[in-house]
Amino acid sequence: MDLATIVGMIGAIGFIVMAMVQGGDIGMFINVPSILIVFCGSIFVVLSQFSLMQFLGAGKIAGKAFMFKIEAPEELIHKVVEMADAARKGGFLALEEAQIDNAFMQKGVDMLVDGHDVDVVRETLSKDISMTTERHEFGATIFKALGDIAPAMGMIGTLIGLVAMLSNMDDPKSIGPAMAVALLTTLYGAFLANIICLPISAKLNVRSQEEKVNQSLVLDGILGIADGQNPRVIDGILKSYLAESKRGSDEESKE
Repeated sequence: MDLATIVGMIGAIGFIVMAMVQGGDIGMFINVPSILIVFCGSIFVVLSQFSLMQFLGAGKIAGKAFMFKIEAPEELIHKVVEMADAARKGGFLALEEAQIDNAFMQKGVDMLVDGHDVDVVRETLSKDISMTTERHEFGATIFKALGDIAPAMGMIGTLIGLVAMLSNMDDPKSIGPAMAVALLTTLYGAFLANIICLPISAKLNVRSQEEKVNQSLVLDGILGIADGQNPRVIDGILKSYLAESKRGSDEESKE
């Protein structure tokens, strides 16, 4: 569970609701037609930009912004070095019994055990990385599109409300409430874009980058094992994926 996403989003919504309550009756901030224009309108506009399967798939990908477990790079490096040492002593077949939790790493090891050429392993795993990154970025693109469309739909709703208000200028008492309702769609559009859609899009991009780094690390490790490199050399190469501070602390802990 990603506490940063959950706490951040709940905190933002909480402060907004608190401000509404302080401003008076929270019921005055609820208007069904405005909700339909912004929320439903935005969804259907974005749906028209993508296929149905792509749009529905974005919902599953969005879950990564809230529930996402990824191995620490240090753990992956330790596992790769451990396998490199086993392969150096007993050959690739020694890796067949290795306990591997990372599916991407398992695929690479299976290819080595099956005797695939190094170039085939590199090409296959590189393709997996690019396709995984593309899927994740696509989900982020859909939420970015929602974040771009929502304020525009809010403005459309506001213009509709203003037209209705101006058509009833003969009744001064109705101008104030009508203006308030017209502005609600702008509020809803800003809320949907900046509190929900754009943060999810940004977090999905972060998740995509994290997973890409881990997979690139594993790929370099698998290729190092395939080339028969010394485990210490592989360890040094893979530590380039770590921040400078973590490299030092990791080396000190081993000493």
